[in-house]
Amino acid sequence: MRLLVIDTATQALSVALLEDGAPIGQFHEVVGRGHAEALLPAIAALPDGGKADAIAVDVGPGSFTGVRIGIAAARALALAWSVPLHGYSTPSLIAAMAARQHEGGPIAVTITGGHGELFWQCFDADGRTAISAVTSTPIAALAQQMEAETYYGTGAEALVTARGAGMAVSLYPNAAHYPLIANLPPLPPSPIYGRGADAKTMAERAAS
Repeated sequence: MRLLVIDTATQALSVALLEDGAPIGQFHEVVGRGHAEALLPAIAALPDGGKADAIAVDVGPGSFTGVRIGIAAARALALAWSVPLHGYSTPSLIAAMAARQHEGGPIAVTITGGHGELFWQCFDADGRTAISAVTSTPIAALAQQMEAETYYGTGAEALVTARGAGMAVSLYPNAAHYPLIANLPPLPPSPIYGRGADAKTMAERAAS
């Protein structure tokens, strides 16, 4: 059983080909805004061109553009290969990765958003059970609201700077670590924006 995992929801471009839950090929790099150009070559460089029996894709929240790029590519490949496709959330993977080094208490995940806001969600110490919903909050307001000692994710440093206290652990979702959340309920392969999108497709504008 081979699974292709695609993650472009943050500044990182991360893809992995898993066989029976173990990575046999992977690519992970912070590329900023270069996902569109680099994603398909990264997949093609995996063993057998990344061909898999199923596909998992990060559906956000995170970069609106990055989320859409990843989902579009995943949908196209799933259609071409006639394989099932499901999604997973950015905070869930970061929380599971953080749990391996976290020393107890809730895990606070923060993800860089837009317009001076951060997406955030809290999890139990095991990193697998969400104890709050995904929310987008201005950094200044969130700094007044949060009281954790350690923050994880792409927005951790900005939040700790705004608070003037706490420890930031910068973590980008890594597709090779997908097995940490493989047993969580799968999500539909549709974007989780966390707040209103900055831009809409023509179909979305017509429907509004």
